Amino acid sequence: MTSPLSPTGLRIEHIPVAIDNTDDTGDAGVITVLTIDRPRRGNALDNQTLTELHRALDAINGDPVQRAVVITGEGSIFCAGADMKAAPDDLTDLTAHPYAALTASAPTSVETILAAQELMASAFEKVHRLRQPVIAVVNGAAVGGGFALALACDIRYATPSASFGAVFIRHGISACDMGVSYHLPRLVGASRSAELLLTGRVFGAQEAVDIGLVLELADPGAALDRAIAKAREIAQYSPLAVWMTKETMWQTVDSPNLRHALDIENRTQVMCTGTGDLTRSFSRGPR
Repeated sequence: MTSPLSPTGLRIEHIPVAIDNTDDTGDAGVITVLTIDRPRRGNALDNQTLTELHRALDAINGDPVQRAVVITGEGSIFCAGADMKAAPDDLTDLTAHPYAALTASAPTSVETILAAQELMASAFEKVHRLRQPVIAVVNGAAVGGGFALALACDIRYATPSASFGAVFIRHGISACDMGVSYHLPRLVGASRSAELLLTGRVFGAQEAVDIGLVLELADPGAALDRAIAKAREIAQYSPLAVWMTKETMWQTVDSPNLRHALDIENRTQVMCTGTGDLTRSFSRGPR
């Protein structure tokens, strides 16, 4: 099921997936594919596309049928980040994020730019915080904000032509932007992150695999299918178990010590056993 082409530049496709259960009839589930569809602008994010992304993520997060999300770009580019031809106030939308509403009427350009910054950064935070796992298919350049978007996802596939880079430092601003300073060291380590951030170096798909940033490479015609297949695999499991696994994993990445991580895990497991999914799983036997 595909939504009509949106003037905002975000295409939304809902893929039904059968979910096994105890009576073998299968429950309905959905994998949603979000495609940034502005290829003539390098799939750069303007106000309308960001607003639609916010709304799509909010809808997905609150829908129990949604099992996983795949994000990609139309054509041969993943995302070039913010649309730099848009004026700062064009990237400010009063309905997308409460903070934008507070600052949009500010008298100086600093507050307006901050609102635009918050609109994009908070969208990527929603990607990271989504209940469902999010898989990126990086089908070309992922630079600037596009790099940040890819990092915010849980799993990344890439085509051989993909490239990555925190290029902000090349343009006179900090390379630490849109969550990059949070995600990148956690994914590839502090020393490697320092080199990438301080140089603004653009690196290729194979290096991304080598440093553990990308799970695997796939040909352009197969990358999206590979990601959807992985999403289908994950979708077979209890939505609560998947949600708690994702949330607990990222929380324990930030845990100050083992004891804190174990406390989170213990409480999560007790909560999950209350759903009855554990008993039903053993009654079905191993998958």
